[in-house]
Amino acid sequence: MTDIATIPIGTQGTEPAAKQERSFLSSLGRSAKGLTGLFLIMLVVACALFARQIVPYDHAQQVIEWRYAPTAWQAGGSTRNLLGGDNMGRDIFSRTIMGAQISVQVALIVVSIALVIGSVLGALAGYFGGWIDTLIMRAVDFQLAFPFLLLALIFMAVLGPGFATLVMALSFALWINFARIVRSETMRIRKLDYVDAAITMGVSQLRIIATHVLPNVLPAVLVMATLDIALVIISEASLSFLGLGVQPPTASWGVMIAEGRDFLYDQPWIVIAPGIAVLISSVGINLFGDFLRDYFDPRLERM
Repeated sequence: MTDIATIPIGTQGTEPAAKQERSFLSSLGRSAKGLTGLFLIMLVVACALFARQIVPYDHAQQVIEWRYAPTAWQAGGSTRNLLGGDNMGRDIFSRTIMGAQISVQVALIVVSIALVIGSVLGALAGYFGGWIDTLIMRAVDFQLAFPFLLLALIFMAVLGPGFATLVMALSFALWINFARIVRSETMRIRKLDYVDAAITMGVSQLRIIATHVLPNVLPAVLVMATLDIALVIISEASLSFLGLGVQPPTASWGVMIAEGRDFLYDQPWIVIAPGIAVLISSVGINLFGDFLRDYFDPRLERM
């Protein structure tokens, strides 16, 4: 008889991987919001990956003639500075593209750290219960007493601004989202027949968690991770705007908005470009996240 612990995850009563892939691509092809979200995400990721090949100038280069230069489609504008110049004579287009690198890096690092920590702690809490569940969930309840952004602000106010501190602060504030959803899914999976069969056959509990529980909560975790990437991008821009995130002269959308807010009425393009970049990123990620949610749980699409 085949040891249930050696059966590839997802084969218990589910479709083969190739059929699941075809089903996913077919659903994506029929979803306007899924395709739109994926296109916007790919646009931002492409800008982040090939930023140095795309930008015409160094993001920190200052040219006195470029100060307050209008956009290319305004009177007096030039294609030399497609999105105009800022108050320090830097090319806004170059800084906006380079800002995508920072936002994507922060988002991916933060969500990856929070996903790993939250998923492991949530799985332990949901599977073992008892004092382990009580200890972990009380820590979650404590963090839930503070708004997400306020918790990150407190963390950064203590440790000081900077890229590394920003990543730690957002990861610390975000892991509870994954812990809660993984705990809930683990408690449901823990009662399924194949898990009981694995326990009866003497499979170790940690192996059951690693090979049966965590892979089967992956769909819910992926949806949460996708939506949280948008949250991190907005939070990074907010903290950088307040001077607690990425520090100048590094190009960051939040820093650009902060530097241009005093010139909003006379030279609005200084703020509009990074603002639209944040908007495109957030809308794209949320649209694709909604598609993933509808795909993995079609019942939610009707709600």
